[in-house]
Amino acid sequence: MARSTVFSILLASALAACGVLCIANWAAPAAAQTASFAKFVDDYFDKLFEFAPSAGTAVGLHQHDHKLEDMSAAAIARRATTLRQQLAELQILRRGHLQRDDAMDAEVLDGLIRAELLDLEQIHSWSINAMNYAMVPGSAVDGLMKRDFAPASDRLKAVIDRLKGAPPLLKAMRENMVNPPKEFTDLAIRVTDGSIGFFRETVRNWAKEAAGNDADLLKSFDAANGDLIKSFEEAASWLKNDLLPRSKGTYAIGADAFVKKLLYEEMVDIPLDRLLAIGEANLKKDHDAFVATAAKIDPGKSPAEVMLSISDNHPTEADLIPATKRTIERIRKFLIDRKIVTIPSEIRPTITETPPYARNGSFASMDTPGPFEDKATEAFYYVTPTEKDWDAKHKEEHLRLFNLPVLDVITIHEAFPGHYIQFLYAKQVPTKTRKLTGCGTNVEGWAHYTEQMMIDEGFGAGDPKVRLAQLSEALLRDCRYIVGIKLHTQGMTVEEGQKVFIESGFQTAATAYEEARRGAYNPTYLYYTLGKLQILKLRDDYRKSKGGAFSLQQFHNEFVKQGGIPIKLIRRILLPDDQGPVL
Repeated sequence: MARSTVFSILLASALAACGVLCIANWAAPAAAQTASFAKFVDDYFDKLFEFAPSAGTAVGLHQHDHKLEDMSAAAIARRATTLRQQLAELQILRRGHLQRDDAMDAEVLDGLIRAELLDLEQIHSWSINAMNYAMVPGSAVDGLMKRDFAPASDRLKAVIDRLKGAPPLLKAMRENMVNPPKEFTDLAIRVTDGSIGFFRETVRNWAKEAAGNDADLLKSFDAANGDLIKSFEEAASWLKNDLLPRSKGTYAIGADAFVKKLLYEEMVDIPLDRLLAIGEANLKKDHDAFVATAAKIDPGKSPAEVMLSISDNHPTEADLIPATKRTIERIRKFLIDRKIVTIPSEIRPTITETPPYARNGSFASMDTPGPFEDKATEAFYYVTPTEKDWDAKHKEEHLRLFNLPVLDVITIHEAFPGHYIQFLYAKQVPTKTRKLTGCGTNVEGWAHYTEQMMIDEGFGAGDPKVRLAQLSEALLRDCRYIVGIKLHTQGMTVEEGQKVFIESGFQTAATAYEEARRGAYNPTYLYYTLGKLQILKLRDDYRKSKGGAFSLQQFHNEFVKQGGIPIKLIRRILLPDDQGPVL
C-alpha cells in the first residue's frame, strides 16, 4: 500500500531540511526503490480508474465495469484531495534513486497529476462544460457493448448497472454548472439529443440480442434504460430552456493556465510569444505551398476554387463508409512496399459511423482496444456521417470534407501509419505508465506527421491533388494552432476564429465554425502541428546521429514502440547524448 499522507509530508520536510547528504543516507536500495515506485504506479492507476471507471474499461481493466462515473461536487473534491496526496508521495520518490525508466515515468505522472489538478482547481471544466457529463453514459455503455471481452449476458448486467448510474450523473451536471459559455452548452445539447436516440435504438437492440431468452434480464434492462432516457430527455430540456439562455460565461482559460497545461501535459516550455511565432511561420509556409500547388492544378482559378473543384469528387451519404473502406488496402500496401514502418499484425480496423454520443465536432477518429485488453481486440475507425436534421447545404459541405484525395489523407492519419499503427505497437511499449498514458504532441503529432511524410515518400505518385489534400489538412491544423492560442490568451471569439479557418485554411463555413468552436473546449489543440514539428526535428537529428546507417523504417519503429510519452522524453531515449531543444 502507499505510504500515508502524514508520513509523506513529514518525510518530505525532513529530506528538504537535511539536504543532499541526508537524501543519500535515506535512499533505499535500488530494488526497494523500484518496488516502491511500482506500488505507487499501481495505486495511481487504481484510484484513477476508480474515479473514472469507464476509462478503466477502455484500457482493458475490467474491475470497475459495473460502475459509472460519480461527478458530484463531493466526488470531485475527493479526487483533488487524492491527487494532492499522490503528488506529495511522488515528490518523495523522485528524490530517491529511481531507475532510468522509472524516473521518466515519474516525470510523466507528475505532469499528469498537475494537469488534472489544474483542470479541477483552476480551469474548472467540471462546472462550465456540460459535455463532460453528457458524453459519459454513451461512452461507458458503448465500451461494454462493442468489445466481446466477456459473455454478452455478463456485459449486459454491467450495462444495466451503468444505466442506473446515469440519472445521478445528469443530476450532478445540473447541480454543478455555473455560468458556462454558450459554445459548450450548444454542443452538450447536440450530444444529449444524439444520446437519446442511441439508447432508445442502438443500445436497446443490442440488449435484446445479449439477453437471449432471459426475459427477466431484458426486463431489468428496459426499466433502467427507460429511466435513463427519461433523465436524458429532462436534461435536454433543461439544457435548452434553462442553461442555454444563461450560458454567458467565457471559455478562455487564460495565458497562465494555457502555459501550464502545455508544460504539464506535453513537457513543452516554449514561451507563449515564441510559440505563437512558430505557428504563424508554419501557417505561412503551408499557405504559400498550398497556393503554389493549387496553381499547378489550375492557374486560372483561385486556391479556394481549386480546392472546391477537388471536393466536388466526394462520396454520397450512402457511400461515405464504403468509400473509406476502399482506402485501406492501397495505403497499407504502400507502407510495406516502401518500408515506411513495420506492420506487426494482419488485423484491420472496423470502419463504421461515429456513435451519436461522440459527434461533438470530430469528423473521423480511431477507437482502439486498451493495452490491457487481451480478449476483445476490435479497433474502430469512426467516420462522422451527416445528421438527419441538417439542410442540404450543410450536408453537402460536410461531405465535401471527405473528397477522395482528402479521404486518403484521413485514412493515413487515423489508420496506416497513424493511430492504428500506434495501437498495433502498444504491446511493445515497455512500462505500465507508458501503456496507459499519452500526450497530444506525440499521439496526434505522429498521426499528423505521417500525412506529410507519406506524400514526401511518394504516396500519390506526385499527383498535385494529393499534395493539395495533404496541405489542406496541414493548414487545418495550423489554423487550430493559431486559433487555440488566441481564443484562450488574446480574447479571440469563435466567430473570429471561424474567419481564420476560412481565409487562411480554405475551409468551408460549416467546417470552419465546428473547428473554431472545438478550440473553445480543447485549448491546446495546437498539439497536432506542434508535435509534427518536434518529430521532424527529432528525425533530422536522429538522421545526423546515425549517418549512413539511418533507416526511416527503423526510426519510425523506434518512435512508435516508446508509447505516447512527451517527445522530449523520446529524444532522451533515441538520442541519449543530445542536449538540444525540441524545436
